[in-house]
Amino acid sequence: MTTTITRTDEADQQLKLRHRKLWASGDYGAVAREVIPGLGRLLVEASRIGPGTLVLDVAAGTGNAAIPAARAGARVVASDLTPELLAEGRRDVEAEGLRLEWEPGDAEALPYPDASFDAVMSCVGVMFAPHHQLTADELVRVTRPGGTIGLLNWTPDGFIGRMFAAMRPFMPAPPPGAQPPPLWGDPAHLQELFGDRVDTPVYRVGSLPVTRFATAGEFRDFFRDKYGPTIAAYRNVADAPGRLAALDETLLGLAAAALRGGEMRWEFLLFTATRAADASSHR
Repeated sequence: MTTTITRTDEADQQLKLRHRKLWASGDYGAVAREVIPGLGRLLVEASRIGPGTLVLDVAAGTGNAAIPAARAGARVVASDLTPELLAEGRRDVEAEGLRLEWEPGDAEALPYPDASFDAVMSCVGVMFAPHHQLTADELVRVTRPGGTIGLLNWTPDGFIGRMFAAMRPFMPAPPPGAQPPPLWGDPAHLQELFGDRVDTPVYRVGSLPVTRFATAGEFRDFFRDKYGPTIAAYRNVADAPGRLAALDETLLGLAAAALRGGEMRWEFLLFTATRAADASSHR
C-alpha cells in the first residue's frame, strides 16, 4: 500500500502557514454565499453524488460543495488547510442538522489511507495548492479504483483567470515551484497531471452568471475587503501609493469591462473522471 507523503521541509511548512493566513483573512464565507453559491451544486450533480456515497471535499473552504453533497444524502468529509473556514462552514449547517465531518488537511499530503473514498471533489479549491502534481497525485491516491474525481476550477482566460494575471505584478513573488492557480482550468494541464490514471475524463466549460455587483467599484471594494488573494495584493503595495492606485485602477477596469447590464460571466472548467482500476496513485 502506498502511504501518505508528509512534507516536512521548513520552507514548505512556512508556505502552508502563509496560505492558511491568506484564506483566513477577509471573509471567504461571504464570497461563497453571495457570489458563487451555485457552483458546488453543479459539481455535486456532475459527479453523480447521491445517497450513501462516501465523499471527500478537498480544499472545501466553508463547504460550497460539501454541503450540497450532504444534502444529496452523501457521507461527506470536508477537508481544508484553513480550520477557520471549516469552523464557519460547520456553523452554517448546524441548524439544518446535516452530518458532515470537518477535518483540517493539506491537499498536497491528505491524511487518509489509499482508496478511501467513492468520490473526491474540489470546487475552486485545490487550484490554489501551490504544487499541482503533488495535489493531483493525492486526489488519485485517496479515490478508490472506479471512483469519481470531480473538479470545478476557474479557467485561465475567464474573468477570475484574467484577474489573477492582472494582479500578478502587485503580488508577493511566488515561492519556487509554485504554479499559477488558473492552470487547473486548462484541459491540457489536467491531462498532464492525471495522465492515464483516470478513465472517461469529461471537460465541460461553463459560465457562472454573477449579479452581486452593480458597479465596478462595488466589485473592487468587495474583493479588496473579503477575498484573500486580493487582500494580499493590497497589503503588498500598501506602502507604495502609486502602485496602490494602479492596483485600484486595474481591478476597476477589469470589472467595468466585464459588467454587462449588472451581470458578469465567470468562466469555469468542470472536470469529471473515474480513477483507473490499475492506476498507480503516485508517479
